[in-house]
Parts: sequence; C-alpha cells; structure tokens
Amino acid sequence: MEKQNITLSLPKVTLKKARMLALKEEKSLSALIRESLEERIRKDTGYKKAMEREITLMEKGFKLGTGGRRPCSREELHERR
Repeated sequence: MEKQNITLSLPKVTLKKARMLALKEEKSLSALIRESLEERIRKDTGYKKAMEREITLMEKGFKLGTGGRRPCSREELHERR
C-alpha cells in the first residue's frame, strides 16, 4: 500500500491527549490516527452497503403466501366483536 505524508493541525491540548492515548495503547500517533480513520470509513461503508441491501429487499418485496391477494378486507380485520 502506497503511503503519503500529510500535515495535520490540531489544538495543542488535543495533540497532547492523543499522544498520551497512543502511548497508553503502545502505538505511534500515526497508527492511532490511521486506525481511527479506517474504523470510521469501515462504519460508513458498512452502513451504506446495509442500507442498499435493505432497499433492494423492500423493492423486491416478500412472499407472504397470499399470492398478492388480501385474504380479508381492512374492515374485516378491524371489526370489533
């Protein structure tokens, strides 16, 4: 995988906390930032794929065993006895 260096500007307090977190997890700051970005990208991509899959299922419809016919009318379903 080809890599490219970037310049990142962060508030000093955030940078200090990020360095402490990286040290605590025994990682470099670059690894910590890379893993965080990769996780966000995975979540975003996974959500989009799941949404597309569900929309496809809804458009296709489900077989409910009725052959497209309603076994009774709405009034019959909600008839009070």
